[in-house]
Amino acid sequence: MIVQNAERLLTPGEVALLFRVDPKTVTRWASVGRIGSIRTPGGHRRFRESEVRDLLTDLTADLSPSTA
Repeated sequence: MIVQNAERLLTPGEVALLFRVDPKTVTRWASVGRIGSIRTPGGHRRFRESEVRDLLTDLTADLSPSTA
């Protein structure tokens, strides 16, 4: 089977580094639906890089000073 347009999947640790939080926080976010996750056959969580980047952009945009 050939997978086309395969998106990079990030571990909880990689996502945690981007958000500067503990990996357990990322796991909690996934549990409550704040961020989507995929389970590997071994039961580990993985996160779509595009979704993580979108959430990071949204959160940092909310923190930017408005130009009013």
